[in-house]
Amino acid sequence: MSWWRHAVCYEIHPRSFADSNGDGIGDLPGVTAHLDHLRHLGVDALWLTPCYPSPLADGGYDIADHAAIAPDLGTLDDFDTLTRRAHTLGMRVIIDLVPNHTSDTHPWFREALGSAPDSASRDRYVFRPGKGPDGTLPPNDWQSAFGGPAWTRVSDGDWYLHLHAPQQPDLNWRNSEVCSAFTDVLRFWLGHGADGFRVDVAHALFKAEGLPDAGPGQHQDPLRNHLMPYYDQEELHPLYRDWRTLLNTHPARPGACSPDDRVLVAECAVFAPERLARYVRPDEMHQTFNFAFLEAPWQARALRQVIDGSLAASGSVDAPVTWVLSSHDAIRPVTRFGSELRARSAALLMLALPGAVYLYQGEELALPQAHIPDDRIRDPLWERSGHTDRGRDGARSPIPWSGSAPPYSFTAASPDQCWLPQPPDWADHCVDAQRGDPRSCLALYRQALRLRRQYPATAQAPLRWHSAPHAPYLAFQRGALACVVNLGPDPLPLATLGLRGHPVLSSTPLTGDTLPPDAAVWLVTASGHRP
Repeated sequence: MSWWRHAVCYEIHPRSFADSNGDGIGDLPGVTAHLDHLRHLGVDALWLTPCYPSPLADGGYDIADHAAIAPDLGTLDDFDTLTRRAHTLGMRVIIDLVPNHTSDTHPWFREALGSAPDSASRDRYVFRPGKGPDGTLPPNDWQSAFGGPAWTRVSDGDWYLHLHAPQQPDLNWRNSEVCSAFTDVLRFWLGHGADGFRVDVAHALFKAEGLPDAGPGQHQDPLRNHLMPYYDQEELHPLYRDWRTLLNTHPARPGACSPDDRVLVAECAVFAPERLARYVRPDEMHQTFNFAFLEAPWQARALRQVIDGSLAASGSVDAPVTWVLSSHDAIRPVTRFGSELRARSAALLMLALPGAVYLYQGEELALPQAHIPDDRIRDPLWERSGHTDRGRDGARSPIPWSGSAPPYSFTAASPDQCWLPQPPDWADHCVDAQRGDPRSCLALYRQALRLRRQYPATAQAPLRWHSAPHAPYLAFQRGALACVVNLGPDPLPLATLGLRGHPVLSSTPLTGDTLPPDAAVWLVTASGHRP
């Protein structure tokens, strides 16, 4: 079985991971210095969020040069050192590819602003004349995912499209020069040892011909995302087939994945399972994040519906489901679910499911969402929402490594010099504080990943439910490993479930044969053996 079908990957937001030079900003040498943490955790790959030069209007997703490293994060040599070290430790390296837009400081966009309407330079982006007698109205009714209109007018009267911040102009993927440039970007990073790419907003590159109005309710109901004229267009799929062919044929650097073992990962906010599955057909992407699972409430019925729908849709195209519980864009599970116990139990649920998994840095430490003071917020959502949406910075507060107070060995700089602040009560969440504690969240994740490898899911042992569709708990088995999660208000006697096995891991200590509310347990059934 290919590694990516069952891989556990670890997302790293470099600026918040570890600072090697004392400037208060995490960097690539800091990541390299802490790769042993990932090895001991037991992950198969790491995913680096953007490391490119950027004005940071959107946390690095506004890119000024797609074939370079941001100076505050290091150098290209630092990237090469990181990939070599990761490969030596047996881990693959996946990097972010951001093809939907550039920074407004990108040379292409600066050239476009200095060129005439309808010029070749402007055709690399989505420029249009406005509506109304003087062109003072936007070309259509499209709204930005960050709030407000998705159009900004320039001095000569033209408007340009940005589905995100105004500093992130959308590229025109019907322009052959854009397609060719990103083929070169893929080749460049493959040549530097990348084993795969996570494709940012993979559902948004092509917009419907004619740019028709989208109507009311945009960005309010994710179940309707695939109906929007700027999402999920048919032209995406030939492009991704071309990229898959490139990854399968481009020569590999020594130590990196062989060409047929590389991976393309879609960040695709399409919630209809049958539509999402189209991105991972055999000749397209390898994985696509399952955001429906991430956004599901703490309810047995809702979670089961997502699990069943996801497995059925992905199975129809012979692809694994890629489960996600947290990310740099989501409220951390401890806060989202309302308790550390629920977050631990959700992790055991996710890690027991067949398919691939992505963890986000700090998830293994049970970090809650950090409160970021108003004057320290960097996320553009704060300004675009008129200070009603605090944005995603609370999930990006730097990792606590050791110590009793900020900056918890994240940096040698003072806490007020850190690029984002850390809460004063995170001492117990530090890596060093949890490393020797067998009941810590870090110990739970390490043990879960070890057992996951010991009792792998296989095609010959699909998931089998032992709970009724409307039960207040989830119980299933895949191979020798069974998982039970009690989402109801009452203790759950395990003996009533018909699962013959012994507990090997639980999110909280068990009392006898009873599973407390909000708790989860793994059992090895009679066909398995004790670890």
